[in-house]
Amino acid sequence: MSNGDRKNGVPATVTSIPLVDPHAPKPDPSVGDLVKDATAQMSTLVRAEVELAKAEVTRDVKKGLTGSVFFILALVVLFYSTFFLFFFLAELIHFFGLYLWAAYLIVFGLMVLTTGLFAFLGYLKVRRIRGPQKTIASVKEAREALVPGGDKPAAIKPSEPTTDPSGW
Repeated sequence: MSNGDRKNGVPATVTSIPLVDPHAPKPDPSVGDLVKDATAQMSTLVRAEVELAKAEVTRDVKKGLTGSVFFILALVVLFYSTFFLFFFLAELIHFFGLYLWAAYLIVFGLMVLTTGLFAFLGYLKVRRIRGPQKTIASVKEAREALVPGGDKPAAIKPSEPTTDPSGW
């Protein structure tokens, strides 16, 4: 409304107030309207579920990251502590009469063998990874259920006509 429409601060014309809610459902909706409403509500529901899942996962990931920082710090301290263990083993072997260089060589050999063993065990575990098989199966089932006619049993295909051995 422009200032020219007003006299003494009161508008010259009054806009109409709708007497009917424009968003109210129709008394006799058509099938197309019902399908449109159901589709819109399903879409809204799916979006809301996805947003909820994102929020929950984000919250849990943040908690997991802050907790994992402490585990990483503990592993770093443990990693640096192992140097002292290996020096101790070499000095212990040297104490029992071997040359110092031979003691360090034995400890190095033990470390290499241990590394190889753990790498082999890790390879065996990683080789068994197959992916989310159950999730893939459930997505396929959901896709089949959402396809029109997916709830009906598959039509039985007629088998090939058997040929009569008599030649008839």
